[in-house]
Amino acid sequence: MKKVTFFLLSVLLSTTVILSGCGANQAAAPQKQAEAKEVNVYTERHYPDIDDGLYKAFTDKTGIKVNIIKASGAELIQRIKTEGASSKADIFFTADAGNLAVAKETGILQPFKSAVLEKNVPANFRDKDNMWAGLTMRARVLIYDKERLNPEQLSTYEDLADPKWKGRILTRSGSNIYSQSMLASFIAINGEAKSKEWAQGIVSNMARKPEGNDRDQAKGVAAGIGDVAIMNTYYLGQMLNSKNPDEVNAAKKLGVFFPNQNTTGTHVNVSGAGIVKTAPNVANAVKLLEFLSEAEAQGTFAGASSEYPVNPAVEPSALMKSWGTFKMQDINLSVLGTNNKKAVQILNEAGWK
Repeated sequence: MKKVTFFLLSVLLSTTVILSGCGANQAAAPQKQAEAKEVNVYTERHYPDIDDGLYKAFTDKTGIKVNIIKASGAELIQRIKTEGASSKADIFFTADAGNLAVAKETGILQPFKSAVLEKNVPANFRDKDNMWAGLTMRARVLIYDKERLNPEQLSTYEDLADPKWKGRILTRSGSNIYSQSMLASFIAINGEAKSKEWAQGIVSNMARKPEGNDRDQAKGVAAGIGDVAIMNTYYLGQMLNSKNPDEVNAAKKLGVFFPNQNTTGTHVNVSGAGIVKTAPNVANAVKLLEFLSEAEAQGTFAGASSEYPVNPAVEPSALMKSWGTFKMQDINLSVLGTNNKKAVQILNEAGWK
């Protein structure tokens, strides 16, 4: 009888120790706090009328509030680095795959997987290490005055380096990421030597020293300063839809030519986003990126901002359709970041200021 009593007492004591131990562990390691019903977007996109409407639609659909911080891409990257582990940033949203590559190289992004994004965004518009995904696309084309130039005179980017175009080419500064990414794509396709030769040829053929943004290059062609501008498609679309009649009238004089259709294809780029390494609301961030890749949001991007949808199931706007279909470069846009430093070096050596 004593042995049985002693055994029962031992079991009770052991059970008490185990239960009290569980309580101690719970006190020492509290459950991870649930994510807030918000997502914080650090963005350099400058289309508030468009993007804010999409963020509101996302909130209405999910109940997740979207908080916005705006600055240039470089400023946002530096801010996220400075804030460190205390950063509230969930999403870094920027123009150009080159800027996304800088964010990745800086170490402020984390890899993420999403079956929805893999379905909606082609692989060449996503980082090969799953650090970012493109959400809108733009083509870097040749813009010409429809009265002064026959489009049959145009063919390839490479042809613009021919001396016959001397004093006729308008383009953006070599310090701009759009110029750098375009050249980075040429390095991937044609190699460094030919890309350097091309850059030198363009500098020799410039109508003026590079100044202003892409819209200013279009205006320069319309004013007769140059005959051909290298620029992104969406700038011309925005000029045609501008409230400024001077911009509309200038844009109406211009035609769109997609170069390299019989060779390597037209250079394209993306506006895209990644999830910040220290993001406090990762699940919400993934939901927002997925939402922006779906048909409704992609259609809004295409119609309102004259950007091409990355989602192949969504058609471009009527305006972009009027410009025609085109063959794109067959490269993963990650190489725009990989080749950026070499592109900058070549642009500097060529004197592309």
